[in-house]
Amino acid sequence: MQKTDKITFLLGNEQVSIDLKAENLRTDTTLLQYLRTKTQRKSVKEGCAEGDCGACTIIVSEPEGKFMKYKAINSCITFLPALHGKQILTAEDLGTAEQMHPVQEAIVEKDASQCGFCTPGFTMSIFGLYKNHNEPEEEEIRDALAGNLCRCTGYRPILEAAEEACVYKGMDRFTGLEKVTFEKLSKIKKTERNIEIITDQQKYFLPSSLKEALKLRLKYPNTLFINGASDAALRVTKRKETLLEIIDLSQVTDIKGIKITEKGIEIGAGETLEHIRTATEDKLPALYTMLSVFGSLQIRNTAAIGGNIASASPIGDTLPVLMAYKAKVELCNGEGKKRVILLYEFIIDYRKTKIKKDEIITKIIVPFAEEGFMVMSYKISKRKDLDISTVSAGFGVKLDDKVVKKINLYYGGMSAYTKGAAAAEKFLLEKDWTYENIEKAGELLSKDFQPLSDARSSAEGRMQMAKNLLIKFWDETKH
Repeated sequence: MQKTDKITFLLGNEQVSIDLKAENLRTDTTLLQYLRTKTQRKSVKEGCAEGDCGACTIIVSEPEGKFMKYKAINSCITFLPALHGKQILTAEDLGTAEQMHPVQEAIVEKDASQCGFCTPGFTMSIFGLYKNHNEPEEEEIRDALAGNLCRCTGYRPILEAAEEACVYKGMDRFTGLEKVTFEKLSKIKKTERNIEIITDQQKYFLPSSLKEALKLRLKYPNTLFINGASDAALRVTKRKETLLEIIDLSQVTDIKGIKITEKGIEIGAGETLEHIRTATEDKLPALYTMLSVFGSLQIRNTAAIGGNIASASPIGDTLPVLMAYKAKVELCNGEGKKRVILLYEFIIDYRKTKIKKDEIITKIIVPFAEEGFMVMSYKISKRKDLDISTVSAGFGVKLDDKVVKKINLYYGGMSAYTKGAAAAEKFLLEKDWTYENIEKAGELLSKDFQPLSDARSSAEGRMQMAKNLLIKFWDETKH
């Protein structure tokens, strides 16, 4: 398999090859830093350096099947090498004062810009909406813009501009260039498959196959694995760390894909949360509900399900609902041997899992709920959009004549790791599904959880939230 220490991508329509070592660039340089220091694309702004404000939003396009797919992402938390084989579009690529893109025309016509700092980011988010949705509903527009903040509070005309612009079925000058762009990017990927960048201080590996990734896993067992880097990048941008060794799985095609079987859905660990969200709306509605309030579209377009699980965060939004569905994790080692383990057994402590040093998460297996088994997910946070959980939950119950026959109660944000409310489950089993019994079960939560107090809530507040979510679940399933 051919290897190279250079990354190649399209910046607009221009092909760019970069030798990071020769240009004295760190391997954990962000795309935002590159664009602002090495190019003249000053429209891309740094507002928060953590993927919260959207001022750095750009579009990444790449072949997906036989077509080009356009995705809005946060350039402030995207490492530059991850852009290998992709096209980068910024506001400078859309149009000129003499020949504006329909998105730019709508922003001007609707007076959808005030101080202008956030405008390029909003422009690119609307452009992503333009390329993916024709005549979008208000909910779709709001979702596309939830990851962009306007400090001048000029949201109404921005929403109106998005509605006015997105009526041309995504047709624009990029449409006519897609065939050429597709061929250029396909050629890059075909001729330069595996990236290995080794400097005096850092190592960055970008394998294209699971086989190659497992070889690297064996050779560098303590290396940081990323797949989107929406979490790991904060160590660089906020804590100012230097990440010494990185294995980036974002271009390993073997761990992508979503397969629907008779028993459930098999999700590649490298699949993005947004792709999973759109694919599970009908089949796994509780997972869809949780993913709809997970971060922003920019984050969901890069964050992968495998990374969210492997990080084992106590407030990882997908964990409680996946546990309620009794999801399983498939792991593969360097010898190609696979094993499958229940997710609630896979996570064992704060940021700790049962993964071995020669293994990679390859798949998440989510069984369909059996007939009559109702699964729901909940999230409490300080704001609805783009916020981490204070308390989250994934619940499931099966009733027979209003008697509990099966019950799953999993909470995030209540302990060092996501886990089940064993005492409450045991109490409710074979009991009547009544408010009185739910109240008693709520009092038993203290046997399994001793939440911490922090900036988001007091321990007492978290415990009350957990009890209230249980009551909410009862109220929505009692009929």
